[in-house]
Order: sequence, then structure tokens, then C-alpha cells
Amino acid sequence: MFTVHFFNVSHVEVFEEDLVACLEALRAGGTILYPTDTIWGLGCDATDENAVRKIFDIKQRPAHKSLVVLLADVKSIFRYVAHPHPDLADILAAFDRPTTVIYDGALHLAPSVINADGSVAIRLVQEPFCRHLVKRLRKPLVSTSANLSGQPSAPTFADVSPEVKQGVDYIVNYRQTDTTPATPSRIVKIRENGELEVIRG
Repeated sequence: MFTVHFFNVSHVEVFEEDLVACLEALRAGGTILYPTDTIWGLGCDATDENAVRKIFDIKQRPAHKSLVVLLADVKSIFRYVAHPHPDLADILAAFDRPTTVIYDGALHLAPSVINADGSVAIRLVQEPFCRHLVKRLRKPLVSTSANLSGQPSAPTFADVSPEVKQGVDYIVNYRQTDTTPATPSRIVKIRENGELEVIRG
């Protein structure tokens, strides 16, 4: 199973305040800087094209590059993907680390989130903050590394550049002092026979 970061009682107040502030920013079409199940990320409502374009502006990234989307459960994938693999739930349940899956036939997402071929990258999150945020937002959440295009990703909050911090509408306080080693997720595609094609290990 995934290794997740659990919070103790002393963190509950910060956790909840961050959730409320994030939801306010996201619902207003804003952007956030937040800890994910992997590295620190930039996020916005993945169905809001204007918000997604703000992410590209912050990263100074070409708009033709697609973004990863976070969801909280398997059933949500069926809202945003036309024809998921029939054994999808079992396949995803077998993952032992954060894994982003490339799905064909993206639906109901901002155009800039979707690849030119119509595919979309989606990851189910187990990390408590991300999971609570996505479930309460009730929409898919963009997750892209919190760095300027071409620069190294940010495993911890301390690694995030001042330019990125200044560009977002809200910065999450929760886990800012967490220095647990983190790496980007694995990326795979699911073949028709259910086997995984590893794009990034």
C-alpha cells in the first residue's frame, strides 16, 4: 500500500484552515501551492480553463504540454474518461506507490489539461490533505510540479522558488516543514490485456 503522511491533533487546526482557504481560492478560479502525495505541486480546478492557463503562466511553461489531474476514488475516473479498462479498480488497487495513469478519451476537463491526442494523465491520491481537498472540491484538481519550466522539481516546500510562491493565490501551511524524501510519481498506460506500459518508472 501507499506510504501516507498522517496528521496528529496539533496539526488538525492548520489542516482544516488550509483546506477551507484552498477551497475558497479554487472555487474563485485561483491557484494554490500545496503538498501532494509526491512532491510539492501547483493546483487549480481542472475543469476551469482560465485557472489552468494561470498555472502555465506561473510555470512559464508552453501551453501545449498537458498536466496531471488528481482524483480521490475510482468511480470519479468514469466521469472524466470515456472508456476505462473494465478491470480498472483491481489494477489501481494493486499499485504500491503513487502512480499516474494515462487514459485515452478525456471528458469534461479544461482543454489545456488534455493532451493533443485526447488523453489525460490522472492519479488517485491517498495522501490525507490531497484526498480531503479533492473530495470536498468535488472536482478534479490539477497537479503539476511547483517549479519554473526547465527547473528541478520541488520535493519539499523549501525547494520551491520565490517566483512560484509569489505567483499563486494561496500557499498551504500544512507540511511546510516536512523534509521526507519525495520523488515524482510513476507514469504508466494500461494495455488492453491489463498489463502496464511504464512511461516513467
